[in-house]
Amino acid sequence: MKVIAATKNKGKLREMDEILSPLGIEIVPQEDVGISVDVEETGRTFEENALIKARAVCMVSDYPVLADDSGLCVDCLGGAPGVRSARYAGDGASDSDKINKLLSEIGDNENRNARFVTCVAYISEDGREITAHGEVKGHITHAPHGENGFGYDPVFYSAELKRTFAECSDDEKNSVSHRGRALKNLYDKLNGTEV
Repeated sequence: MKVIAATKNKGKLREMDEILSPLGIEIVPQEDVGISVDVEETGRTFEENALIKARAVCMVSDYPVLADDSGLCVDCLGGAPGVRSARYAGDGASDSDKINKLLSEIGDNENRNARFVTCVAYISEDGREITAHGEVKGHITHAPHGENGFGYDPVFYSAELKRTFAECSDDEKNSVSHRGRALKNLYDKLNGTEV
């Protein structure tokens, strides 16, 4: 079954495809079907933002749509950057810029506990909306480690994997990742529903 992914983020597309392809779901990037919708994420929660993106692409698609919103929530920053994770260091900022800003704001704070959170939103061809959540806990390192992944992966130390996400293979990260858990939760919900 083809599902349009409402994202241009290559890292997210790769994760969605790796997790859902064994389940018979073919992830098709929105650009591959000529959709160039770029929506402003005005929601106050990850779920609101995921639905905003999914609904925008659904309006111009003949296929089911999958969107997600995810971010890093750091305890000592009151849950920031949260839903602003992608824009944390300003529009057009690189992953390095975001990481540098994050480490600067945390400073020497001893409470470096953090969690990655994802909400995925699926809209079926008949307009049914299903959302699912996932999260993974860890802490923020004092400096980046590893070469894999994207975003904040080099500074997010997974409590389960005992290293940063950027030090893990894709399969290792997907086994515990917030997006992986949200997608697996979505699949469980879809399994009892006519797709």
